[in-house]
Amino acid sequence: MENLSNKEGKTAAIISYITILGTIIAFIMNQKERNYFTSFHIRQSIGIYLLIFIINLMDRYGGIGWLNDILYIGALVLLVIGLIGAIQGEEKKVPLLGDQFQEWFKNIG
Repeated sequence: MENLSNKEGKTAAIISYITILGTIIAFIMNQKERNYFTSFHIRQSIGIYLLIFIINLMDRYGGIGWLNDILYIGALVLLVIGLIGAIQGEEKKVPLLGDQFQEWFKNIG
């Protein structure tokens, strides 16, 4: 069962996973009335989009094509896992990097 905080921040949390622009919009939405649930998902989405950016740089500047394809698919899976967690109203960290994303971006949200 969702708590009230999760229910109130659910829309912005979901928006945060819909492109990097959605993350920016969710961040702005969360500035007026800070919601921990929304902040949690904003940090997760920022981390995932940063990961995608790094994979993109590797791809452009000498990456191995098939390896980058696998990394892109992995990042997409993380994005879907985060989105599903937001839809279900759960503070579910993405596998492998979720703890780091929360730590690295603890001041964001």
